[in-house]
Amino acid sequence: MTQPEPSQRSLECAHRAPLLASHAHTLKRVLVLTALFLVVEAVAGWVANSLALLADAGHMFADVAALGLALFVAWAAQRPATAEWTYGYLRLEILAALVNGAALLVLAGGIVWEATQRFRQPPVVEPRILFGVGFAGLLVNVVALRLLHRGHKHSLNVRGAYLHVLGDLLGSIGAMAAGAVILVTGWTLADPLISVAIAVLIVWSGARLARDSVEILLEATPRQISLSEVERRIAGIPGVSDVHDLHVWTLTSGVVAMSGHAVVGDPGANQRVLETVQGQMADLGINHVTMQLERDDTCANGEQ
Repeated sequence: MTQPEPSQRSLECAHRAPLLASHAHTLKRVLVLTALFLVVEAVAGWVANSLALLADAGHMFADVAALGLALFVAWAAQRPATAEWTYGYLRLEILAALVNGAALLVLAGGIVWEATQRFRQPPVVEPRILFGVGFAGLLVNVVALRLLHRGHKHSLNVRGAYLHVLGDLLGSIGAMAAGAVILVTGWTLADPLISVAIAVLIVWSGARLARDSVEILLEATPRQISLSEVERRIAGIPGVSDVHDLHVWTLTSGVVAMSGHAVVGDPGANQRVLETVQGQMADLGINHVTMQLERDDTCANGEQ
């Protein structure tokens, strides 16, 4: 007899399928928009000899790659679970977010390196092109952010793309500021100086994204959930005399799981206790519960 394949619904993740499809559609639109403006900004940065524009174009190139990865992951995560991949491919979005976070940090380092070279030998910069392209980039990135805004709160994958685009928006503002300063004062050091400021903001975003991704991959307790509160609620259920081996972790964005053991002296109360546990955990935002109910503490017995 062949083993039946587990379904997404058995993992209580079926409700994510429409959400993932919506994310994929949004990411596709933002990818096209970003790729088109990347070409414009790269050419303008070369003509204007502006590091601020070239740095932002480099960031936008990284964004195109990041958005492409996020789009692929949003598609792949919709594939159903199998007997070999019992959680499906949901965690691909966490890996993609980690890659995007690392890419942001590398990109920021490259911008700072190039800026230090320009501090030593300030180049001639065309401020009008710098300001004009920065303004156009601001408009493009505002549209992209509006498209991604809803999804970035529910998906770490979309959040990675959102942070890339947010960095672009800051880069566009920086390019406008640099262009205005050079146009008014002629101080060309404003170009690399503002590029460094943009890099610092990119590092902040990238580091947070990488941290959140690593926490999920290491199955840390989600920040919004108190493990002691989970234990208190389960221990307070009538019939439960002890709770141990509790674990709470994030499977993927929006899917929190919990496993644990509870000692219930009366086996006839097991179903009532289990249903109560599931209800209590749902109140805390934990939607995938695995609870082992024991008449005696089997872990304690095993240690003797």
